[in-house]
Amino acid sequence: MKVECEMAEGAAMSEGREDQVGDSDLLGRAVAAPDGRPLPRVFAIANQKGGVGKTTTTVNLGAALADLGHRVLVIDLDPQGNATTGLGIEARNFDSSIYDVLLHDVPLEDCIEPTAIKNLFVAPATIDLAGAEIELVPAFSRELRLRRAVEAIQDDFAYVLIDCPPSLGLITVNGLAAASEVLVPIQCEYYALEGLGQLLRNVELVRSNLNPPLVVTTIVLTMYDARTKLADQVVQEVRRHFGPAVCRTVIPRSVRISEAPSFGEPVTAHDPSSRGAIAYRELAKEVADATA
Repeated sequence: MKVECEMAEGAAMSEGREDQVGDSDLLGRAVAAPDGRPLPRVFAIANQKGGVGKTTTTVNLGAALADLGHRVLVIDLDPQGNATTGLGIEARNFDSSIYDVLLHDVPLEDCIEPTAIKNLFVAPATIDLAGAEIELVPAFSRELRLRRAVEAIQDDFAYVLIDCPPSLGLITVNGLAAASEVLVPIQCEYYALEGLGQLLRNVELVRSNLNPPLVVTTIVLTMYDARTKLADQVVQEVRRHFGPAVCRTVIPRSVRISEAPSFGEPVTAHDPSSRGAIAYRELAKEVADATA
């Protein structure tokens, strides 16, 4: 299987230029409206561009879905472990992590940790995951290790949210292969669509080679600043490209959202009445409403 190599080559080819999202055939294959999706729903939260709010959206959407009464599992696939610490879980407090699931065949249920939020659980990441990219290369069935682990537990949860790293290597391939849906956060700033064409091509590669059900169902606009005309232009451009896959709810740029991770909690717990918390609760309702 050469999916990860093709992804890396495609990323290198697109480096240094603004990627275009103009292939209607590709959009038709890779993007679909989320209407009527059955539970459990497994999302890979992905965008090869860093700093767009992947982890923030994973943590806060997960918390807001849990507040609605759904059992939610956040899987932290990023070696930085920001989703783990953002949910108040310290690395020294557990024996197994997602690294052990990927490399040592530890059952996923053995590394799941409860959070302070009722119904919200996390499969934590540690810095060990940084070496997993290389260690997975010779591994048997290396692209499907997370999928098998998720299949064993997914009936215990209504939603599984996989926080993918911004790189396009084997860890991200595992996240995309384990999911049935892709959620893409897009920041309302200049170059918002940069790299998205490559992301869609990567989704299509994984879909055609590893995971036929995979499709982008959910586009979330983040870091919206109502004071700028640019933000509105980005919103219009993204809606023009992706149509009904774009959520109605737009996540605002917010100090409360930014500071919540330093307290080890989602913004819905840190400041429940803030604009950011309200927005993520509305997003959760929108996601839940698209469930059959």
